Amino acid sequence: MKRRLAALASLLMLATAALALAHAAYIPAKAALAQWLLVHAWEQRGTVDGVARPWPGADMRPLARLSQSRLGIDQVVLDGASGRLLAFGPGHVIGSGVPGSRGNVVISGHRDTHFAWLAQLRVGDDLALETRAGEVLRYRVTQMQVVHERDSAWLDPAADDGLRLVTCYPFVGVAPGTPWRYLVSATRLSP
Repeated sequence: MKRRLAALASLLMLATAALALAHAAYIPAKAALAQWLLVHAWEQRGTVDGVARPWPGADMRPLARLSQSRLGIDQVVLDGASGRLLAFGPGHVIGSGVPGSRGNVVISGHRDTHFAWLAQLRVGDDLALETRAGEVLRYRVTQMQVVHERDSAWLDPAADDGLRLVTCYPFVGVAPGTPWRYLVSATRLSP
């Protein structure tokens, strides 16, 4: 009887551990799969309505492609930055400059998935942003800073012809809803 209870308790602990691991892997796995599908949709641009949908029923479309060579980053940026969209990839903040036009382009992403790499960026690093039209815009990182969510001066679309990448801060935080943002500022380089 004791052996059966011990075996049952062991089986229950293993099942609980397996569920916890599966739950922990779900968000990163979803983020990685979404980027794979978004890259496929990005590569189909121009064939269907400008840019193809990444999967049937998706109500989002790729807007740009962001890359950073030193860190091996290559991500598709979505058109919009709602919490739901950011689960699938970094998103363009509506109201900021549109990639390919003049103005301050702001892209946001989650600190624990798509924008975790911002912690490794350095001043002087180069970024590339490819537009839907195929134009590649080059930027150089000039500053990284932590700002309060109420400090929104960096959101001004007419501030400059730069790129802002923003995520929640601190990077290792587990509590949602932090009031701090990690802001990477980059200046557009001449073509």
